Amino acid sequence: MRQQDIDPFFATLRAANPLPASELEYTNTFELLAAVLLSAQATDAGVNKATRRLFPVANTPQAMLDLGLERLEEYIKTIGLYRTKARNLMQTCRILVEQHGGQIPRTREALEALPGVGRKTANVVLNVAFGEETMAVDTHIFRVSNRTGLAPGKDPLAVETKLMKRVPKEYLADAHHWLILHGRYVCLARTPRCWECAVIQYCAYQPKTPPPGAARKAAP
Repeated sequence: MRQQDIDPFFATLRAANPLPASELEYTNTFELLAAVLLSAQATDAGVNKATRRLFPVANTPQAMLDLGLERLEEYIKTIGLYRTKARNLMQTCRILVEQHGGQIPRTREALEALPGVGRKTANVVLNVAFGEETMAVDTHIFRVSNRTGLAPGKDPLAVETKLMKRVPKEYLADAHHWLILHGRYVCLARTPRCWECAVIQYCAYQPKTPPPGAARKAAP
């Protein structure tokens, strides 16, 4: 993607969705952290289905510890890798209570020291909860960044680094939401819906996917 196309690319995404937000459901910072931790290799919809039952009974680190591992597993057993995630979440809650007074730390180092919290999860919490300009590169952002030519890279960190350099500052706070949603609903993994894409004119991807039935209509 040409440098001069990056600003109108994001301006178009912003015009279509001025106030983008995470599709994970939460009411406080701990719920956000827990939901993102649970969402690894799972869908937001699947996580929301489980946390709608879980959070009303345990939405603080201490309440989660009081719930106990076995009961936690029962609430989240529909989520992939739930046993590992349950252990990580309980260990994280213990650290939050014992080392942070039950509060969510505001530094990357402290967040990434929590079990089950990697760079992507830390970036989401720093951005969504604390308003920092971070780029949480998931599979959608990785695909969109490479496919469009916005920020090609061989791994998530390379893509994140390039995005932080190329995305204009005025869009940085919301950029990862726009890219995730674009990848989730338009720039799909197997068959991108190019015919519905609002930013197609800025995208370097070739060949563009034709609308369904276009090939049949063109045939004699």
